[in-house]
Amino acid sequence: MGSYLNRAARGVGILGIMAAALVGCAAGTGTTPSGDAGRIALLLPESKTTRYEAVDHPRFEEHLGEICPGCQLIYSNADGDASKQQQQAESALTQNVDVLVLDAVDTSSARSIVAAANARGVPVIAYDREISDADIAYFVSFKGEAVGELQATVLVESMQAGGMRDGNIIMINGSPTDPNAADFKAGAHAVIDASGLNVLAEYDSPDWSPDKSQDWAAGQVVQHRDRIDGVYAANDGTAGGAIAAFKAAGLHPLPPVTGQDAELAAVQRIIAGDQYMTVYKAMRTQARAAADAAFELLMGDPVSAGRDVNGVRTTLLEPIAVTKDNIMDTVVADGLYTVEQICTSEYAAACADAGIE
Repeated sequence: MGSYLNRAARGVGILGIMAAALVGCAAGTGTTPSGDAGRIALLLPESKTTRYEAVDHPRFEEHLGEICPGCQLIYSNADGDASKQQQQAESALTQNVDVLVLDAVDTSSARSIVAAANARGVPVIAYDREISDADIAYFVSFKGEAVGELQATVLVESMQAGGMRDGNIIMINGSPTDPNAADFKAGAHAVIDASGLNVLAEYDSPDWSPDKSQDWAAGQVVQHRDRIDGVYAANDGTAGGAIAAFKAAGLHPLPPVTGQDAELAAVQRIIAGDQYMTVYKAMRTQARAAADAAFELLMGDPVSAGRDVNGVRTTLLEPIAVTKDNIMDTVVADGLYTVEQICTSEYAAACADAGIE
């Protein structure tokens, strides 16, 4: 049943299992390792935000394979569907997982997943999105309000540098079911509301949908057009939607647009001058921290990382603003992307102009 006692019993022989597993066995979706050192489920929320499939899942799997080669990873992506994630969690629990790492589609409904896991003696790690009023063993994410403050600060400074101290902006916030989005929004408003800038309109984008953000931004161009001096977009997907709407409407020059997650397409838009900034969050570090914590819980140990926040062991990482000026010092230096990945033929000239080569 995946109980703490089962985990402790497995821990007695785990070093021998890990040594045997080094002969070529690694964690992998649906792969049964030689010797079951433990089963860890990773449930991610959606794939519209590219980070989950491009970084979080592979980095978690890679690091888990390094620290526990005999562990089996059970992986699922809910595609933005809370009901689907509930079914995936139930499936993982029936497969006797020992630890559940959960990035919730809807943090309210996720409480029932946590309760079901706890009833089986399975600890839950809340990954990226906090699950309040639930008995979780660990929470690893980024400082949400700091992300919003960082995005808004860079936007305000760029607009003020262009002489727009009382300009107009539109705000495209994140999903209303994501508590992180609420933190981003609160942090952004704390800066924008004190800046003298005027918010023409704002929108909470369902499921972080770039398509819905694009549709909304297209309507704002029809209504306000040249009055839009800047755009607060909560992540790179919504930023891309807004930029596509502006280009389709022939809006030129494009206003400065914020973003988040340092998606490859967003970094390339920044180099091309279509997007002003993004926020880099060390997702590889986050995934590694979650895998480390999952292994400690598997062994029956308390999580050593972070600090206690309201009774929950918590790690909150610092976000970093990325503009054209510091791409080499951030996403390239940290190994997220190579210059070759960024500077494809389409962006080679822009990269050269920006000194990225």
